[in-house]
Amino acid sequence: MFRSVEIALISLFVMGSAMIVVTIYVLREVLQIDQWGLIAFGILIASIGLGKILSRIAIEPLKEHFYHLDRFSKETLHELNLPVNTITANVSMLRKTHTDEKSQKRLERIELATKMLKERYNELDYLIKKQMEREIVASFDLAHLVQERINFLSGLYPSVQWSLEAHSLEVELDAIGMAKVIDNIIDNGVKYSSSSAKIDVTLIGHTLRIADQGCGMDEVTLMKIFDRYYQSDKTMAGYGIGLSLVKRYCDRYRIGLSVLSRVGEGTSITLEFSRGKNGK
Repeated sequence: MFRSVEIALISLFVMGSAMIVVTIYVLREVLQIDQWGLIAFGILIASIGLGKILSRIAIEPLKEHFYHLDRFSKETLHELNLPVNTITANVSMLRKTHTDEKSQKRLERIELATKMLKERYNELDYLIKKQMEREIVASFDLAHLVQERINFLSGLYPSVQWSLEAHSLEVELDAIGMAKVIDNIIDNGVKYSSSSAKIDVTLIGHTLRIADQGCGMDEVTLMKIFDRYYQSDKTMAGYGIGLSLVKRYCDRYRIGLSVLSRVGEGTSITLEFSRGKNGK
């Protein structure tokens, strides 16, 4: 597909150059027009017409590609919802008939995995809606959202020690995107910590701070952590896009973002919500 776009763009350049030469020749030699103002106007009209035709040739494959990609994403997202809901419903029914401890633990693991799938579903849904500029901005208490995310993440990371102090703060933001910001910061803190990780979360005034006691980062790494696809440790799971999404969200909603980190001591990420804009 992209090969055809490249060919179309090259053709546009070649044919555009040829059209200018032909137009000048016709106007001067055939029609005997010597006024350069008329010649320039003729070249402009010819270039616009040719550009319009060839731009369609170049853009059409891209439009078709993104149309099919968008349709495939939406259809896949829709189809994912049914099996996730089916698993959830059947786990609930199995809990009533399988009451022994071993079965209950197995069902808890299935339920936890289902929650993870549901989270990925919500992320895909959010990204698709975000691409369509359908973000839902509303007022909510950030403290409630932080508590909700920690309740969920504590199930995913049972070995982590959690410390939370959250005071009420009304904000006007896209709540789903903000939840992803919190998740990505905490997920990175856990990922780069030892098995007995400790995550401290504080929301005081207009400041949300999430700190870990992990391996920390040097100054060179700190300069790159918000770059898309960057991973300081290639052996870690993931694609290096989490913190770039955090940065993009904070830029969009004018949230101050700062990082303090020391090698061997841990990392602290601070979000500062401006008064009168996204924080009340």
